Amino acid sequence: MTDQTVDAPLLELTDDALARPLPSALATARSDVVAAARDLLTLNEADLIRPWAWIGGSEEEVRYGAYRAAEALEQAEIEARLRAAGADATERRAARIIGPATAARWDLHGLLLSLEESLLDADPGGGEWSVRRTLGHTINSQRTYGWTSAWWQTQGLAVGDPSLPPRPPESLPAKEPDEATTEAAGSFEDLRARLDATLDLSAERLAGLPDERLDLAARWAGFPVTIGFRLGRWGSHIREHTIQVEKTLVMLDQVPDEPARLARHLLGAYGRAEAVVFGRAGVDAAVDRVAAGAAESRDAIRAAKAAATVAV
Repeated sequence: MTDQTVDAPLLELTDDALARPLPSALATARSDVVAAARDLLTLNEADLIRPWAWIGGSEEEVRYGAYRAAEALEQAEIEARLRAAGADATERRAARIIGPATAARWDLHGLLLSLEESLLDADPGGGEWSVRRTLGHTINSQRTYGWTSAWWQTQGLAVGDPSLPPRPPESLPAKEPDEATTEAAGSFEDLRARLDATLDLSAERLAGLPDERLDLAARWAGFPVTIGFRLGRWGSHIREHTIQVEKTLVMLDQVPDEPARLARHLLGAYGRAEAVVFGRAGVDAAVDRVAAGAAESRDAIRAAKAAATVAV
């Protein structure tokens, strides 16, 4: 849950009438898929070759349970996209632009979920950031993307307007939590929850922006761009720092085992399905299909895990 006092600038600069809160069905889907991934992480590589009868009549390895779970989410993505197609003609572009950010977020979750807490502050050397420092920056930047995008769209300036300010007012960044301390505090679980709260609130307040606002002028890294460009940066920024965390883990001689790789694959598949509906309005049937896919995924992993834990 986000701290609304901290995020007051975003709330004040956006319209309550355009807000798109996260559907409760997606909150349930997230719980299901994270539970499935955690179940996967209780297995070791030897468990993966245990027999699993699945639907009966034959036999496969427990390993297939992980792939079956991801396949269920991939099918959910396909069918959710079909169900959402009816809303495409009237849907605002902002939600579609923001959608890939949740896919990026879930890939990062997949990378982080298997890591031991000691790796948060491990020094990779060479002046490189720790995993904690990178995550603090990632969270803070997402918060800033939300706040400053909201501010730019209130200015109502056309691209090419010579009066485009060089940056938002100093009063805005002065209110930000510090990325190296406040944003980076806590455990992996705390950091993942903070990223979720920040991205979800940014989407809630900005995914419903009218199309004409996306073409208004803004700046990014000093460049004159549009509001739509800034929204599209959310996903690529998360991807950029996911790669940075991967590089840090290589420097720390960390190699994921197969269950960790499978858990990341699972959460990545969920993220791609969630991206179909994230921030969108009028797509309840599509949201329900994503949630059903997550439940099916959870059940597949539970059944495979049960087979793996049967005494030899």
